[in-house]
Amino acid sequence: MSPDSLFQSKILTKQEADNITRVEELAYELKVEEVMTHDPWTVAPDTSMGTVLELFRQKRISGAPVVEAGKLAGLVSIEDLLKCLQKADLESAVSRYMSTKLLTVKSSDPVIEALKLFVSSHYGRMPVIDKEGNLVGILTKGDITSGILHAIEHDYHEEEVRRYRASHLFEDIESDRSSLILRYNIKQGDFTHGGAASSAIKRALLRLGANPQIARRTGIAVYEAEMNLVIHTTNGGIIRVEIEPQQISITISDDGPGIEDVNLAMRPGYSTATERVRELGFGAGMGLVNIQRCVDSMRLESVYGRGTNLRLKIILSDQESVGEGS
Repeated sequence: MSPDSLFQSKILTKQEADNITRVEELAYELKVEEVMTHDPWTVAPDTSMGTVLELFRQKRISGAPVVEAGKLAGLVSIEDLLKCLQKADLESAVSRYMSTKLLTVKSSDPVIEALKLFVSSHYGRMPVIDKEGNLVGILTKGDITSGILHAIEHDYHEEEVRRYRASHLFEDIESDRSSLILRYNIKQGDFTHGGAASSAIKRALLRLGANPQIARRTGIAVYEAEMNLVIHTTNGGIIRVEIEPQQISITISDDGPGIEDVNLAMRPGYSTATERVRELGFGAGMGLVNIQRCVDSMRLESVYGRGTNLRLKIILSDQESVGEGS
């Protein structure tokens, strides 16, 4: 694709531009304390990494602030836990693996300042402190997205929200008036952001007026596919979702390593996940089974050593149609 065509594919309509302007305005208006996660799970510097593993698994979190005497001492993440597991060192204290060079935001900061830090640092989460330096919360990019969506829902009446068609909230849209296309690049091993794409797709469907059950089915199917890319691929992959009035088409593709035996992979409980991934609470072998349960059509093609393509469809009835007449 030439640079011109790539540029043209991102040209926005006046309405989309107006909507983005409002989102940007909210980023300046909202304070971090309005969108952050309050009372996050914390650990102490002398907590064992084994305890951290159990906390992450039970609470389904991917990071926790390290607090000592009420003050922020560091941050332990799933990446730190993976390093610990590689060394079979779960008896060691958190202080050995935690990050101490932290980027923090204040609860009173505008959201726009946090967004700038996320963009420049590529961090997945940041502790939130008050003016005295006490930990009061944790902030992720997902928190910001949810907070802005919530603000918009209260800022406009229902008819205006539907008219937006949600497209202005997603930088990965390639669509026109008749269909909405969402595209996500999923990184291998990125458990920190695993599930983010499926959450965004589900929110988009709900904002388009989709039946909640359709949004739920789509969300589950995409989540399982997304986590398969995180867990099993060599270089991650791509999720592409096309939302049309009468159907939702989902394509998941990667370039390896592929599935050696597709029929075996479809058996409940069968998994090729590593022990390390299993210890993190993933790789139960139900991904493809859950996907098949949620969709109307499923086509799986894989060449071992080369890659996999998974094509899914969810058919919408007249009562469930998305966008048109919603």
